[in-house]
Formats: sequence, C-alpha cells, structure tokens
Amino acid sequence: MKNKKIRVFTSGSFDLFHVGHLNILEKSAALGDELIVGVSTDELIEKYKGMKPVIPFEERFRIVEAIGCVTKAVKQTKLTEIAQLKEYEIDIVTIGDDWKEKYLEGLEWMKSQPGKRVEYFPYTQGISTTSIKKEIIDSANQIVINALQREEADSFNWKEDERK
Repeated sequence: MKNKKIRVFTSGSFDLFHVGHLNILEKSAALGDELIVGVSTDELIEKYKGMKPVIPFEERFRIVEAIGCVTKAVKQTKLTEIAQLKEYEIDIVTIGDDWKEKYLEGLEWMKSQPGKRVEYFPYTQGISTTSIKKEIIDSANQIVINALQREEADSFNWKEDERK
C-alpha cells in the first residue's frame, strides 16, 4: 500500500513578491510532499486590508504558480476556508506567527482534526510588502528626478566624437 502524500497549505496576498514570501513557501514545502498555495483575490485583500494590492490577482497568481516548490496555486476568496482545506485534503496549514492570537475558522478546524496541524512561522526580519511600499513613498521624489534625468540624457543624440 502506498503512503499518503502529506499536503501542506499556505496562503497570502503575495503582493510585491519578496524574499519573505519565498521563505514561507520554501519552509512550508519542506514540511510535506505537496504544497498548495492560496493566492488571495484583489477583493479579499481589499476586504481585510482596506486597500487593493499593487499587483493584480492574475499576475500574483502566475508568479506563485511558477515557483518551483509550489505544487499548485489556487484562488482564495475567503481566509483559510474549511471547504478548501477539505477539498485539497490538507494535512498541515502554515501561516505567519502574527495570526497566532487571531481567530480564523479554518485554523481552529485544522487544530481540532486528528492528524492535522497548524504551523506558525516567524516573519522574515527586515522585509515586508508594507516596508517596500514605505520605502517607495519615502524616496518617490528622488526616483522621479533620477528617471527624468536619465530620460533627458537618453534623448540627446550623441555623435561618436562628442562622447570623448
């Protein structure tokens, strides 16, 4: 008789994909044989974060689906939905440790099921989508000035002898 594959589920917005996202995907994949990843829709993100993501759902989905450790990416319209966990026969759910004290029906259901569990991972220090957005906002003027200066320099038609 063949051993059952251990299926791990994690989910997220994956907006402005960064190394912290990659870390949770790799850590999650290491816990089992298959990694199913829920990618939150734009509507879900707006509902629980109060704003739309920068990168549209279809693009975020394609990025996650292309990552080598991901077995399957799935559309997530509700946070850690029990029906989705049942549908994919999930054994382990992984989530950031900032959710440890928060109630999510799907997490509580997983904890109550024999042979199933929830793993909490710490966030990667020094990186988050919010910190990236803040850095862009803080340096926006310089980014625009530099881009305009490059465009101005690029529009000049250089003659070979003028480059010396």
